[in-house]
Formats: sequence, C-alpha cells, structure tokens
Amino acid sequence: MHSVPQPHEAFEARVRPLLDVPIRPEFSIEQAPSPQRLAPQAFTLTADAVTDGSAASVGAHVESASGRFVVLHDPDGVDEWEGNDRIVIFARCDVEPELLADPLIHEVAWSWVTEALDNHEVAQLGGTVTVSSGTSFGSMAERPGDGLVEIRASWTPLDDDLTVHLALWIEILATLAGLPPVPAGVATVGGRRATHT
Repeated sequence: MHSVPQPHEAFEARVRPLLDVPIRPEFSIEQAPSPQRLAPQAFTLTADAVTDGSAASVGAHVESASGRFVVLHDPDGVDEWEGNDRIVIFARCDVEPELLADPLIHEVAWSWVTEALDNHEVAQLGGTVTVSSGTSFGSMAERPGDGLVEIRASWTPLDDDLTVHLALWIEILATLAGLPPVPAGVATVGGRRATHT
C-alpha cells in the first residue's frame, strides 16, 4: 500500500529540480530563506554576478547584477493568482547613465519580461520597473553619475515545469545586465551551482 505524499513533500519534489538547472557562467545561484507569510509553501533562489572571473566583465555593469526567484505555492489555490503557484522575480543592475535618459526605459525594461514569456503559458502577469539615478556634487562632483534599474514581476505558471521559469528569470537578469543571448543549443555551464541551506 502506497502512502499519499504530504503537501510539503510534494512541493519539495517539484522544486528540487530547480537546484540542478544549468546557469550562465556569469551568475552564481544559491538557495535562500523564503518569505513566510505570502503562501503556505515557498522556495527561493538568489543570483549574483560572479566577479572573480573574466566572464563578469562581458557587460559594462554585469558585476552589479543580482536578483531573486521565488516560487509560492498554496494547495488550495488563490483566486487572484488563478492557480496554485506563483512565480515572483526580482532583477536589478547598475546601468549607464545615458540609458536612463531614454524616455522609454521603463517600457523597454518591461518588454524584456514580456518577450521572455512570449512562448510560455502564464496568467496574471504583473510587475513594476523602477529607474533611479544619482549625481555627485561638491568634492565628489568628478565622480561619474550612476543609474539603477530594478524589475519586479510575478506570474502564474500554467505548466508544471518550474525549471523553465527559472531559466526565464536568468534570461531577464542577463538582458538587464547587457549580456549577449546564449545561442540556441549551446549549453551553459555555471560557476557555482545552487545548494541547499
């Protein structure tokens, strides 16, 4: 006689493959503590640019890129999600001040999310793009200006393969960091793999 898996065991089995997804060598991914109050079950990964190798110098500011990937799960479903799962992503990166002068920067950054999701079935996609800049004055006036773009997005996956959505998050983070796309069929070998904490 087979026992029925407990809900937390079934969720852990679904997210375990996320720890084995090949990642771009420019990033290091690790498991992190998950938010406790957003859903009965959650799984979180964080990404940071690898700064101790030549790969990190591919993009002008890739060394400042970082992000977070969260899978929320409610076995009873959530009406606002239109499902039982919710993917929540965060991606941030310093950018050239000239890029911030583009009046369409918010729309362009959001298009990186929608284009990444183009060929995938999702529901209730939403999010924000935050753009900020700094200018130095006085004794620090000669320092170059700085800029930051942050993308926050969430969606409900309509398939069971969560690894696809992890790859989409890395794609969005890489685009934000100015990295070239990885050609189709080319394997990516990550620097540091995700680990349990």
